[in-house]
Amino acid sequence: MSLANGPHTLAIPGPSMVPERVLRAMHRPSPNIYHGPLIDLTHSLIPDLKAVARTEHDATIYIGNGHAAWEAVLANTHSRGDRVLVPRTGSFADGWAEMARGLGLDVEMLDFGNRDPIDAAAVGERLRADKGHEIRSVLVVHVDTSSSIRSDIAAIRREIDAAGHPALLQVDCMASMACDRFEMDEWGADTAIVGCQKGLMTPPGVCFVFYNDRASKARERADCVTGYWDWVPRTNPEIYFRYFNGTGPTHHLYGLREALDMIVHEEGIENVWARHARIASAIHAAFEAWEAGNDAAMELNVRDPAVRSHAVTAIRLPERATELRNWVESKMGVTLGIGVGMAAPDTPDWHGFFRIGHMGHVSGQSILGTLATIDTGLKALGIPHGPGALDRASQALAA
Repeated sequence: MSLANGPHTLAIPGPSMVPERVLRAMHRPSPNIYHGPLIDLTHSLIPDLKAVARTEHDATIYIGNGHAAWEAVLANTHSRGDRVLVPRTGSFADGWAEMARGLGLDVEMLDFGNRDPIDAAAVGERLRADKGHEIRSVLVVHVDTSSSIRSDIAAIRREIDAAGHPALLQVDCMASMACDRFEMDEWGADTAIVGCQKGLMTPPGVCFVFYNDRASKARERADCVTGYWDWVPRTNPEIYFRYFNGTGPTHHLYGLREALDMIVHEEGIENVWARHARIASAIHAAFEAWEAGNDAAMELNVRDPAVRSHAVTAIRLPERATELRNWVESKMGVTLGIGVGMAAPDTPDWHGFFRIGHMGHVSGQSILGTLATIDTGLKALGIPHGPGALDRASQALAA
């Protein structure tokens, strides 16, 4: 018998659960795009987006997903043939690197595997060896959504500065922004990108690029940029349609306005970070209990608690991860994330990974429900696991 009737829980690492009030804000007729309330609403988004990114610099809006943001930031800061350094901790670094190659950039990878964060000292060592300053950017994924590793952006900035290297520090914050603490200006990131569909709690379709004066200077020599991706006319435009180089994503703007009200003006970004940290601690505590069983094969992908994301958790469950995902979805109404980039999709190993998204509109109650569902699935399927996971999670939330 299935118990999946009723409200469904989407526990994947994006798109995240959309609050009802965001959906209600979007449920309206199409607005006037030439004058009226929509123009003022759009102007109001920029300072709040900058508050989430923790920057006093510029913010631009694009219609698109994270891949669009990758292309936008690369196009505005590079010329064909430029070299970029990509420290890798999972498959999303691979994707950004592939985007760079498609723009004619020379990509150099530093591979740190799928279980460990970027070694900032190794980045610094490579930059010190680059005597001719051929490397124009270091492209860093703050939290890799596939591996759930969080890397230290401030430490990488310190290494770049200590090397006396002029490379830009460009940061992918798709999984982390409005979930894990990110301080663009304080940590010295020159650009940051994010989409609306994860921590910002809005349906997919809009992405954002934040950039500082150093990145703006790089724009002056960039020959990859085209009219659509150019951030100059999109930044503080006098004519409204230039925000989007055409018709704006009208209903997304209404939803985003509601989401930013919740994040910035009601809960506050510091409290948002604290909520995500507490919820992540409960998830990690539960899995540490499950993996402690004598015959348990399940384990957290990231072994060091200090570098685990507060937005997404990747799990290893050899051979049976797909079986567990299918059971909790069909029998209990919870959708877990597939494993991405940890093994080739056409191999048996691919069925040994899954992920939990705990970003955006999540509460202690919702995450306890997800953990209890996983616990039920482990029992129903006879998957070996240690005891006391739900007690451990409850204690973490009650601490």
